[in-house]
This record gives sequence, C-alpha cells and structure tokens, in this order.
Amino acid sequence: MNDLLAAVYLIFFALIAGGAFALMSQNLRDSASLASQRSGPKPRRHPEAPEPGEEVLYVDLSRERLEELYQQAT
Repeated sequence: MNDLLAAVYLIFFALIAGGAFALMSQNLRDSASLASQRSGPKPRRHPEAPEPGEEVLYVDLSRERLEELYQQAT
C-alpha cells in the first residue's frame, strides 16, 4: 500500500512540476515576443506623463529648504 501511495505521489509531483515548467517557458516566450514587438520607432508614454514644455509641481524637501521653512515659522 505504501509503495502504491509513493508511486501516485511521484506521478502527481512530476505532473505538477512539468506543468510549472511549461507555464514558465511559455511566459518567457510570450515576454520575448512582446519585447520584440514593442521595439518600434515610437516609445510608449505613460498616460499621466506631462506634455513637453508643461510645468510640473513638486515639493522641495532638501535639508536646507526645510531648515529655512522652520526658521520662518518661528
């Protein structure tokens, strides 16, 4: 009985390991094909990226600027 359970366990283990390997290899092939398709003349931009020449707001958190703000507050 133990020999039968060990054989069943090994068969299922081999099936799961084989399936995992097949999935990994297919994902790698798909990633490679997507990368070769994207190497066109125009790179993709993020939808929220600012247009060229558009001003962007930012916060200056450098140490000097924070010390200056602290001195103004007191």
